[in-house]
Amino acid sequence: MFIFDVDGYVTGFGNPDWARTHSAATSTAPAVLDVLRAGATCVGKTIMDEMAYCIYGENKHYGTPRNPCAPERVPGGSSSGSAVAVGAMLVDFSLGTDTGASVRLPASYCGILGFRPSHDTVSTVGVLPFAQSFDTVGWFARDPVILNLVGRVLLHLPDADPTRPTQIIIPEDCFCLSSVPSERTAQILVKSVEKLFGGQFVKHVILGDYVKDNVPSLQHFMDKENEGQEYDIPSLAALSSIMQLLQRYEFKSNHAEWVTKVNPDLGPGISGRVWKAIRTTQENIDICNSVRSELRAALTALLGDHGILAIPTAPGDPPKLQTDPATLARFRARAFNLLSIAGLSGFCQVSIPLGMHNNLPVSISLLAKHGSDAFLLSIVETLYDTLKGEIAMLRE
Repeated sequence: MFIFDVDGYVTGFGNPDWARTHSAATSTAPAVLDVLRAGATCVGKTIMDEMAYCIYGENKHYGTPRNPCAPERVPGGSSSGSAVAVGAMLVDFSLGTDTGASVRLPASYCGILGFRPSHDTVSTVGVLPFAQSFDTVGWFARDPVILNLVGRVLLHLPDADPTRPTQIIIPEDCFCLSSVPSERTAQILVKSVEKLFGGQFVKHVILGDYVKDNVPSLQHFMDKENEGQEYDIPSLAALSSIMQLLQRYEFKSNHAEWVTKVNPDLGPGISGRVWKAIRTTQENIDICNSVRSELRAALTALLGDHGILAIPTAPGDPPKLQTDPATLARFRARAFNLLSIAGLSGFCQVSIPLGMHNNLPVSISLLAKHGSDAFLLSIVETLYDTLKGEIAMLRE
């Protein structure tokens, strides 16, 4: 990706004005070095959204990587090229970054596995920052064994025996956000879990109510920001607003000087988001950070040591290429209801492909508490074949 330093090459950040105004890197990012030293071969850098500030993968300067599952649909971003390279079987795995969505959504849209690790568990040294308290280095693969192997290299994990989950939590309100029928997502997971571990492990909750009741500082923000607005899950919409405000504030700290000096040529949508970030003030930053701490504590209490939270990765099908901005804005709002859960809590999350529905890729995500990355990787490997079997039965 254009976001990782590689010695001797300009780290272009998806934008030609950035590439033009920056020198070549003088060292290689440790995350890249880790996989190279473990035996990987670097075959190239991939296209990304400009300044990592989009979730669709359309880049007006360098072109839009073609979604191998649905060529008329966006590949997802910002790690668009990395996901497409894996989905198109050009490579076994690839690296990406995920601050708000940039590994999870492209994985979902391209029909592959995508892992966002717990925040601050994989080195982001030598990776251009977006918002450091959210930035993660993630990875894509088609095979859960390779996903696990790459994860163990990047996370510096020893080999360990798989651990059984203590519970699989299905938030019914989150699955209602998705336009994909739950029979193609949640029910496939539930049936697989019942076969492998037994039905006693499955628990149903209303996550929006749990968050509202257990994150007290959130009420202040909902009152301020969501009055008069209609959301499917108000508490999760508030989390989304908080996450995006914090990210704008950090993005401004990192890049305001360059943006105001260069006035870069930015694509539609991205330009507006960048300049909105540049105008962000410190208002509500402290209360937002309180919400973040309370949310992590509340979700940790909900999941326990070996609990899993299942949610849709995305609220529906990948948008069509060149969809009008108003439609994309509505889709983005719904998407961040789901994406902010791991983003704001710092939990690890994996997007797992579940085949095709109406000729478009379908996925589900599993989340585990912060620091449970090895556990989550092993769960994916354990579940994967059973999930595929359930999908195959639907076709019969």
